[in-house]
Order: sequence, then structure tokens, then C-alpha cells
Amino acid sequence: MATDHVLVLTTAPSEEEGRRLARELVDARLAACVQMSSQIRSVYRWKGEVYDEPEWQLWIKTASDKVEDLMAWLPEHHSYEVPELIVLPITGGWSPYLDWITAETRA
Repeated sequence: MATDHVLVLTTAPSEEEGRRLARELVDARLAACVQMSSQIRSVYRWKGEVYDEPEWQLWIKTASDKVEDLMAWLPEHHSYEVPELIVLPITGGWSPYLDWITAETRA
């Protein structure tokens, strides 16, 4: 089923970077809204070593036709060499809210 809206997940290594990314995404109309959760812990393997680090989770709400631009933009503005970029379809929701997402991602 095709959807018109998606939720894009990423993380940031600091609250400051998360806030900057969120603001720039909304300013660029690549996102209608970015929610940043409290500090989380990520345990992961990178280049053969296991890390246990604090991160901040960003939930990016956008229109599906903005995903390609967002996926090109984020790696250029993120401090990670390989930032998390996971796209989840929004398969339903309150129509006025979904319409707002669409409107806010337009010039």
C-alpha cells in the first residue's frame, strides 16, 4: 500500500546537534515536525569495536515525496560518517494532521 506520509528515524550524538538538525530540517521544509526524545543508549558495533554511547532519537515526520531529498540532505549535515536513516510508512492517521504534514513540507 502506498502512503503519502512517512516517519524517518535518526539519532544524534548530542542534544545540541539534534536540535540543530531538527530546526534545519523544518526550516528547509524537509520535515513538518521533528520530535527529539530524551537521551537514549545505543550499543552497537562500529569498525570492529563495540560501543555503548548516549544518543538522542529524532522522529522526523514528512511527506513521502520528500524522502529522497531528506536522505540526500541528512548525511551532508550530520556529524556521523553513517547516520541512521530508517523510513517507516505512516499507514493511517487523523486527516487534518496528515494534511498539515503535507502543507508544511511545501514552499
